[in-house]
Amino acid sequence: METILSSHSVHPVLNPKPSISKNLLLSSWHQPRSNPLFPSKPITCTLKTHTSHSVKPSLSEPINWFVHAQQGLVALAISLAFNFSPVLLTDNAVASEFDVINEGPPKESYVVDDANVLSRVTKSDLKRLLSDLESRKNFHINFVTVRKLTSKADAFEYADQVLEKWYPTLEEGSNKGIVVLVTSQKEGAVTGGPAFIEAVGEKILDATVTENLPVLATEEKYNEAIYSSAKRLVAAIDGLPDPGGPTFKDNKRESNFKSREETEEKRGQFSLVVGGLLVIAFVVPMAQYYAYVSKK
Repeated sequence: METILSSHSVHPVLNPKPSISKNLLLSSWHQPRSNPLFPSKPITCTLKTHTSHSVKPSLSEPINWFVHAQQGLVALAISLAFNFSPVLLTDNAVASEFDVINEGPPKESYVVDDANVLSRVTKSDLKRLLSDLESRKNFHINFVTVRKLTSKADAFEYADQVLEKWYPTLEEGSNKGIVVLVTSQKEGAVTGGPAFIEAVGEKILDATVTENLPVLATEEKYNEAIYSSAKRLVAAIDGLPDPGGPTFKDNKRESNFKSREETEEKRGQFSLVVGGLLVIAFVVPMAQYYAYVSKK
């Protein structure tokens, strides 16, 4: 009977000391194999306080080094991906840009001020000027302001997209004009149907795009940029003398956008850089870690 109730055969609940030492031994055995991305600090503190000298302290140093190196490389790769990847776009920018296209032309005015930079006075003046033009000459001009572009390379491509979406047939869009102002890039574009382009003339179209819109937008005079462009286009359709427009000090404005070939080349380079960093961040540290553990 004494043999059955001896201390060596009692249930672990009645004899916790061997169980605790066994748990500590298991914790010390499994701790180095934990995920290096999420090191468990409470377990580390317990091991430092209660474990025996059988666990070598030098083992945690290379593990911590791998953890910090891996986390740093992951952060760098994510940062580059957000900055350079064309796929990662902000939801607000994309929604705003496509909402303008999908909502169609304005029905009660001639302005879609998505950038929210035009005053009520400017909108009222535009409505009076453009409605008078439409009643006399049967030309309809819409003005669009957006903060930034993400789907198109520049304002000209976006203006063409708006025109094609709003007026899909030649009959609908022949006498229509679209003026786009991009506030973040400080540039604009003018496009329209064949009848509108012929009535305005290439010279006035080019002058409006290179003078009125970019010069005044650079000075953040968005109301003046829009209204002066409208007056210049209306004067050209009416056959009146050109009122002119402001000019840059260097008399010429160069585009901030790169060509399609340069954009595609940079996109491929950034994809390779981000992919390489992700491989280094995840594969190399794990391979080095397992190589180090296997030697032990």
